[in-house]
Amino acid sequence: MKRYAELLADALTRVREIMPWDLRDRLASGREIVLLDVREPAEFDAAHIAGSINVPRGVLEQACEWDYDETVPELAAGRERPLVVVCRSGHRSVLAADVLQTLGFVDVVSLKTGVRGWNDFEQPLVDASGAVLDPDTAERVLAARVRPDQRRPAHARGGALTKSAEPENGGPRERS
Repeated sequence: MKRYAELLADALTRVREIMPWDLRDRLASGREIVLLDVREPAEFDAAHIAGSINVPRGVLEQACEWDYDETVPELAAGRERPLVVVCRSGHRSVLAADVLQTLGFVDVVSLKTGVRGWNDFEQPLVDASGAVLDPDTAERVLAARVRPDQRRPAHARGGALTKSAEPENGGPRERS
C-alpha cells in the first residue's frame, strides 16, 4: 500500500515542475498557455492566479473529455497546448499533471510550491471578484489549517523524529 508521500514521489518521476519565476517568465512571453488550478472552488475563489481556470481534481478526467457535464472545452480540445497545473502548495498539481499526461496531454508542467510560492515570490493573486489581494492577506488565506484531530497520533510516530509529507500544509515537517 502506498501513502500520499509515496504517490507524490512516484508521480514526480514522470512530471516536470517549474518554479514561480519560470511561470512569471512564461506568462510575460505572451506564449499562450492554459493555467489550470486543481483546487476546490472555495479555495480558488479565495485566491488564485489571474487568468487561471478552475477544475478540481475530483472532476479532472471528465473535464478533459467531450460530452460530460464537467467538460471544459479548453481542456477537451487542448491536448497539444502548453499546460501549467497549479494548486496551493504544488502537490495536488503533481498528481493532476501525472493524470493529464496519462490522458495524452503532451506539454504539462506543475507549479512547484503552488500559489503559496507564487505569493511568496510576490506575484499577484486575485479573489473571485478579480480584486488583487495584498500579499499578507493572501498568505493568511493560503495558510494551513490542520485541526488537532488531523495530526498523527503520538503512538503512531514511534517516539522517534520522523519526516512525513503534509503536502497541503506546507510540505514535509519534522515531528517529535
